[in-house]
Formats: sequence, C-alpha cells, structure tokens
Amino acid sequence: MSIEQYPDVLESMRRAPFNLSDDDIAWVSSTIEGLSTKDKVGQLFCGIATSFSEEALDATLRICTPGGLMYRPSTIEEAVAYTELLRQKVAIPTLVAANLEKGANGIVREGTFLGSPLSVAATGDVAMAAKLGEVCGSEGAAVGATWAFAPIIDIDYNFRNPITNIRTFGSDPERVRDMGVAYVKALQSHGVAASIKHFPGDGCDERDQHLVTSINDKSVEEWDATYGAAYKAGIDAGAMTVMVGHIMQPAYSRALRPGIADADIMPATLAPELMGDLLRGKLGFNGLVVTDATTMAGFTIPMPRSKAVPTAIASGADVFLFTRNLEEDFGFMMGGVEDGTITPSRLDAAVARVLGLKAALKLRERETPSLEAARAVVGSAEHQAWSKECADEAITLVKEEIGVLPLTPATYPKLLFVPIESEQGVAYSVRAGACDIIRTKLEAEGFDIDVFKAKNFFEGEVDRTSDVIGVYDAILYVANLSTKSNQTTVRIEWAQPMGANCPHYLASVPTVFVSIENPYHLIDIPRVKTFINSYSSGDNVLDALVEKLLGRSEFKGTSPVDAFCGRWDTRL
Repeated sequence: MSIEQYPDVLESMRRAPFNLSDDDIAWVSSTIEGLSTKDKVGQLFCGIATSFSEEALDATLRICTPGGLMYRPSTIEEAVAYTELLRQKVAIPTLVAANLEKGANGIVREGTFLGSPLSVAATGDVAMAAKLGEVCGSEGAAVGATWAFAPIIDIDYNFRNPITNIRTFGSDPERVRDMGVAYVKALQSHGVAASIKHFPGDGCDERDQHLVTSINDKSVEEWDATYGAAYKAGIDAGAMTVMVGHIMQPAYSRALRPGIADADIMPATLAPELMGDLLRGKLGFNGLVVTDATTMAGFTIPMPRSKAVPTAIASGADVFLFTRNLEEDFGFMMGGVEDGTITPSRLDAAVARVLGLKAALKLRERETPSLEAARAVVGSAEHQAWSKECADEAITLVKEEIGVLPLTPATYPKLLFVPIESEQGVAYSVRAGACDIIRTKLEAEGFDIDVFKAKNFFEGEVDRTSDVIGVYDAILYVANLSTKSNQTTVRIEWAQPMGANCPHYLASVPTVFVSIENPYHLIDIPRVKTFINSYSSGDNVLDALVEKLLGRSEFKGTSPVDAFCGRWDTRL
C-alpha cells in the first residue's frame, strides 16, 4: 500500500471507526489549514504527564503543543484539575490517555481494580471482559480520559515471555479475540477510544521489546489465524486506534517485500509493509495508528534516533508515543519534514487522523469533568462488586493433592509460612508486601504461624528433618513475583545455602503453593501437588484467596494458559 494521500484520508473518515459528519470533516480540514508546520508536528506527539503542574505543562508548550498526553496514576483531584488546566491552556482539545488495562486504577489511585486480563480470562466469561471495559470507560471518562491504551490482545504462547503473562487474556486465540472485542465495545460506549495492542502481537518471543527488538515468529498462515483474527475482529468491532509494537513479523515482511534482506526487517513501528500493507491494507484498518513508547530499546536500536523518529511517521504511524527528550525529538521530527522523509501529504494525513479522532470523540463539545461527578463514579459499589466477582470466579486450583485442602486451624493449627518475594519489593512484584497481608489474614483466623528464615549454614550443613517434620502440620508457600517491563526473566531464586527454602519436605508434610501473580511457577516446583494461581494481588483477590484456602469458598477458575509449561513432570 502506497503512502496515503491527505485528501483520501480526509474523505475516508466518513467511514468507521471515525464516522465523521460533514461538520466534523469541515472542522478537521479548516483546523489543518490554520496550523503552521510546527503546530502540525506537535499534533503527532503524545507525551506523558509526569508532573501535574502548570509549570511542567508550560515547559512542554514552549516546545510544542502535543496532540495527546498520557496520565500516570494520580488522585481524582489531580486528574480532574489537570484536565481543566489542559482545557484552559490548549486551543485544540488534547487526547488524554492512560493504561486502562486492569481497571480505572490505571489513571487514578481510587479507581476500581477489576482484575488482570488473565484473571478475567480465568473466569471463562466474556461478559467479565465487557465489565472490565465498562469500569475503564466510565471511571476513566469521569476524570477526563478519552483514550485507553488497551485492550491487550497479545497471545501468551511462550511461558518464558517476560512481559505478556497476566497482561493477556491467555493463550487461546479465540478467547483473546472475543474478550478483546467485548472490552472494545464496552469501553468505547463511554466516549473513550480503545487501542488494541501490541501489533503485530507479543507473546511468541521470550524477550522483552523494552530491551530488544523482539519477534513474532508465526508464519503468514499461522498469524492470520491467530493474531490476525484478533486484530480483524477488534477492527470490525470499531476499535478506533491500534498501538504498534517494536516487534518484527519476518514472515509477513518477507511476503510483502520479496527479497528483503534480514538486516532490513524492521519492527512494526518502522515497517511500512506492516503498518501499511498489512494493517491498513489487508486488515482494512481505517483508524489512528500510534507507536508504542519510543523510549524502548526495541525502537532505539535498529536505526539512529534522528532517522527513526520521522521514519515512524513516514512508515504509517499517526502518533509518536513519548520521547527521550521532547526538544530533541521534536527537532528530529521537524528535520524529517524539512528533508522530505515525511512528505507534506503524509504529515497532513497523520494530523487529520489525530484531529479526526478528537472530532469522533466529540472533544470540542465535552464539558470538563467535575470533581463531584467523578467521585460519584470512580470506585462505585457496583464496580467493586464486579471486582469481587472476578476474583471469586478467577482463582484457579491448578493441581490438588486429595485431602490437603482446605487449610483450617482445626486441621493444620501449626503452619510454616514460606514467602517468596524480592526484598526489592516493587522492582519484582506489582504489590510489595502481599505475602505479609496473606499471613496476617491467616493469623487472624487462628493459625499459629512461623515464617521461614534461612539460617547461615555452610554448604553441607542443613536443618534436621525433625526441625520440620512433626513440628509443622502444613507448609504454605506464597510467591509474589510478577512479570515487569525491563526485566528478562521471572523465576524463583531460592534462598542460600543450597535452596534452603525449596520444598524439601513436600513428600512428608502437606504442602500448598500459591502464586499471587505469575501463573508459571510450576516450572521451578514441578512436584508440588497442590498449586493455586490467583493472577493478581488486589485487595479483593487476596480476600477471596484466603476464603478459598479455608474452604469457605470453592475454586471456580480455569487456567487460561498452560500452567504446566509444556512439561510432563509438572503434572506429577
């Protein structure tokens, strides 16, 4: 597909997903005509509101007026006030984005955390994905959000992938497709644009695009039947934007550019054959294309940044997400316009889509969110009830040794509690201290609990078995290790010396292993016979988990991934 022409793009916005009226088209056209080249280039950028201060905003506006800004989680008061500040300072309405992946806590700390996408998938109920979209859309819009960087429709094929994991709807392409569509429809009913991501799809590679340009290694036919089907369904459902990742799709690049050299295969964010021929051409996407964060190494490594910045737009992206340095990257983008890397028609086409999205979302007519109205919506009782429902239906008993559960003070009064949580806390887990929360809840139920502490033995010197066997009625492991961007693996690192806290006694003492975040820990504890996944660490999840351990609530979830990691010994 050749680089689009501005007049064609303007006319195309009468169709889905923009569905613009004659008046909308006239506004987009007249606005573009009134913009200087510098103003147009500013609209290509979506920055990040790292500080909700007027001084920080003024510093940004001295360089350019960005088309959008992403909010990091703040308070309701901060989000509403900053949204009003943007209205006062910026003539063309600003797209307000947030990572609304798990709930409205992605934009405000008081927002409802409904559940990780994997916990939604574990319920087996597509309606739960719609509830996730409903929470994100209604609560997000209440504080000013107009753009969700969600849903994630990556497919978690590789259990070693360090980033997809609980952020996905699992490894079944049909479930991912259906839940993605449900989220899109519910979210966008509240005037918040969805961004299906991360095209052409993460979850195949075991590497992280934050750290390296990663690869989707599906064949053309395999991709069409899996990732392609999910994207096509999301597009047909009306997804207004697509986020493109720093992920290569070699099979399609080679098919669309016969003879392309390996060294010339680029991540989708720099590949016109993927954004143009595949996404816009074959899949028929007519909405706005945004890059993933361009601070990632997957984007910065393939070519010099001075070239990569304008090449992303020239190759088909409409919005450039984040900057390493706004003044420098803005200069690189202006340079790309001046040297012809970005043609005048390509620039106007990209800006038209940015303005078209704003027109489609009715940003010109929207009233500024009020603090009172926001407080009435954010964290509502109904949404909290949905969060509890998701937790109750998601927690999964993956393996069970008959007769071990439930854990009660009557049957197992004395517990050895083995927490597995990095001392660095949030560097390795979503919620530091979750293990202690569970321990405290169990102590309140009447258990006598000792917390395992490794002793300073030399190799060859260990505890006597009689220090455990006959002393403890059961052993409870709780792991709170989650995937996180910019780390390469999430594996259990056992205590010294010689794996002191390994499940040495599971053949002699009833042993239960709970993973709060990562569903794949059986790779490191294959012979544990009772294994539970909870998929996230929200308050409602931890409450439901304790209820199920105690036998007051049944386990209802079904694993949406292969928790056995493709190994035979993990099923023992």
